[in-house]
Amino acid sequence: MIVPHCIPNRKGSRERNQMTPRVMLIGAGRMGWIRAEDLAPLAGELIVANRSPESARDIVASFGGRAIALDEILEHPADAYVLATSTASHAELLDALIPTGRPILCEKPIAPSMGDTAALIARAQEFGTPIHVGFMRRFDPEIAQARDSIADGTAGILYAIHMVSHDHQPAPPEFIAGSAGIFQDLHVHDFDLIRWLTGSEIETVYATRSVRNFTRYADHDDADTSMIHLVTESGVQVAISGTRHGPLGHDVHMEIFGSQDSIGIGIDDRTPLHCLSGRAGLNQVPYLGFVDRFREAFRRETAAFIDMVNGTRGNPCPPEAALEATRVAVACDRSVSSGLPVQVRSIAVTSADDVDTSSARETS
Repeated sequence: MIVPHCIPNRKGSRERNQMTPRVMLIGAGRMGWIRAEDLAPLAGELIVANRSPESARDIVASFGGRAIALDEILEHPADAYVLATSTASHAELLDALIPTGRPILCEKPIAPSMGDTAALIARAQEFGTPIHVGFMRRFDPEIAQARDSIADGTAGILYAIHMVSHDHQPAPPEFIAGSAGIFQDLHVHDFDLIRWLTGSEIETVYATRSVRNFTRYADHDDADTSMIHLVTESGVQVAISGTRHGPLGHDVHMEIFGSQDSIGIGIDDRTPLHCLSGRAGLNQVPYLGFVDRFREAFRRETAAFIDMVNGTRGNPCPPEAALEATRVAVACDRSVSSGLPVQVRSIAVTSADDVDTSSARETS
């Protein structure tokens, strides 16, 4: 069971500006621009660091603040860090930032493997450094409302959940090569939501995948379609459909079925589904990508992080969530290899960096 917990920040809490913190944004790509737009009205000062100084200066020109070189990040004091660089750089940058003791918002994943993730969690615990993992779907208004309905009993006894995660356009080959596969890249958000919505760990998974259209995925031992059946320790059955190509648009929606209510999430005039009944409603202005679909969720997540920095709320998405979502993804890969269901708890952190994260808890 996932229950409230806040990792305290032991260093520098007294001198931190509790209203308008100085925030360093690391990364000036697509996610950097999104985070900068959301941080600008919330931060007392925005410092933008990037490998390309020109890109950092472009963000500053639009949202204010000052630009610095990536290798200068430890030379400029900050109250908090937002890590929006490429996936491959997360672990190294986290390793450098954790000793500051300052809160960090890191886009998922925080590391490429369970062992590396566990090692970073242990390091963060050593320095008392809160790490907020960027599982932005938790902050989608409808998803958050559904969780409240489950938590307060309005939905009744949970029977089943159906989830759809369909990208609009397939990724380029260079992205596929470093994505770690459809389960770790695409479905890790779904795995996190299942744990968060149900308040229960995932017990078993049975997964299949295939290449139906885009052979570039086969070139990297990946797939463009997937189907997953999961069962939580509390007994909730979950079905997840995944594709790397949605011809009408980007489609992330779900249905939650309980003994007292049936809840639809992400089903509106933007849902990219062709309704054969001819009724107006769906597919009017389809979502074209994950940013389009979850733009409000990103805004709310950034605001929640600043609240955490200011000490007015606990950590809404601690790093243990990333470890557990990755564990489920690895179990899915093993299920594909064996053709059999896999017990998620059989997936151990098998490295010298193995740590005990059984006491990990989360806050709403």
